[in-house]
Amino acid sequence: MSTDTPQSPDPAANAEEVADLQARIDELEEELSAVKSEVGDGQKKMTIIATKGTFDMAYPPLILASTAAAFGWDVVVFHTFWGLDILHEEKSKNLKMSAVGNPSMPMPNAIASLPFMDSMATKMMEKKIDEQGTATIEELIEMSLDTGVDLQACQMTMELMDYDEAEMYDDVTTGVGAATALEHMADADIQLLV
Repeated sequence: MSTDTPQSPDPAANAEEVADLQARIDELEEELSAVKSEVGDGQKKMTIIATKGTFDMAYPPLILASTAAAFGWDVVVFHTFWGLDILHEEKSKNLKMSAVGNPSMPMPNAIASLPFMDSMATKMMEKKIDEQGTATIEELIEMSLDTGVDLQACQMTMELMDYDEAEMYDDVTTGVGAATALEHMADADIQLLV
């Protein structure tokens, strides 16, 4: 049997080691905090500028925005000029598809320019959307807002078009100018003009 007895630790040395360890932990936490602020929170950002208010051009910004938001992205869609009609509650229900100059329309421009062709092209597309079970514009707006997309209405365009805030869908951000849109775009991973 051993007669060695364990030596009692030196309290001063032990306190010094603990203090050194705590100082190193504090230093590492500061470094980690600096890296986190440099990298950001990891959330991707996307800004879309919607400038067109035709039936077929309402879909791309809303589909892209709602899909990105479903992935957890921070998404802003800034609607300006005719794109503002997408957020106008009444006008968005009556958007028309332009048959003239549309390279995917299976008819010459001379026929596409007839007065009833835009309405006919819109009805054909609405029928196809209904048959395929594709979301309507109104449903895409609701889905976008529900998933946290910030749908913004350009204040200058609202004044130019004489639109009132009450005419926009609920939860649409109004009173927004180009400076606010540019600020989000500057930090965004993806910027799109539609």
